[in-house]
Amino acid sequence: MTRIRQLAYAILDGTLIPIDRVADQKPYYSGKHRRHGVNIQVIADPAGRLIWVSAALPGSAHDLTATHTHGAIDALTSAKVMMFADKAYQGARGSIRTPFKPHRYRPKLSALQKKVNRAHARIRAIGERANATLKTWKVLTKLRCSPHRATAIAQAILVLHHVENPLYAG
Repeated sequence: MTRIRQLAYAILDGTLIPIDRVADQKPYYSGKHRRHGVNIQVIADPAGRLIWVSAALPGSAHDLTATHTHGAIDALTSAKVMMFADKAYQGARGSIRTPFKPHRYRPKLSALQKKVNRAHARIRAIGERANATLKTWKVLTKLRCSPHRATAIAQAILVLHHVENPLYAG
């Protein structure tokens, strides 16, 4: 949290790390991605560098549920850090900013709302680099070990990333 408090804003996103099928496969199946995996939440700085990686949850866990499970929303709100996130985090409240979402029975989005959504997407696109950085490690292309080891692997990658690319080095 000390690194995150120094930022003007941060970017929150979730990603699915594919795994082999396991004996108890139902909780690890993501209907959205139509594959088995673990859900990992990532926080990136405005430059797209990894700051925080959550513990791995089964792939069926929704991004908002995963963020609440880790207590990230409460921690970020208490630290007064503005976070940009995608539509999966609608209703998160606190300091999480999400794009406007059109609804079936409401009028279409106004020109101003569309403009805000475009600006929001530009900011979030930079945060997608953090997911890309995480997934460039070959070990995460498809985990062939127990899903319970995914947390240790992801956090080891975060530490190695910080050693390789020190944050805020003058």
